Amino acid sequence: MVLSLHGLEGDLRKDDTTQKTTQKTTQKTREVILAALEKSPDLTNKELADICGISIDGIKYQIKQMRSLGLIRRVGPDKGGHWEVIK
Repeated sequence: MVLSLHGLEGDLRKDDTTQKTTQKTTQKTREVILAALEKSPDLTNKELADICGISIDGIKYQIKQMRSLGLIRRVGPDKGGHWEVIK
């Protein structure tokens, strides 16, 4: 059996670049969400999605991640409550 590694190095670099781009995009999205919530804590997921230019599911994912990291918390009920950015 002959194992060829031709082109494998390029694939590894491509995966590394993709991962770095994803991390940068995620960080920028989080920064936009945090800034928007600081300015208007009563924004909905739909409004955040429009501001960020991503899907509502993308916002839900980001919110879940930011809550688990202790960056934000929800004060009050889903309807009538607001977001608090934790510094």
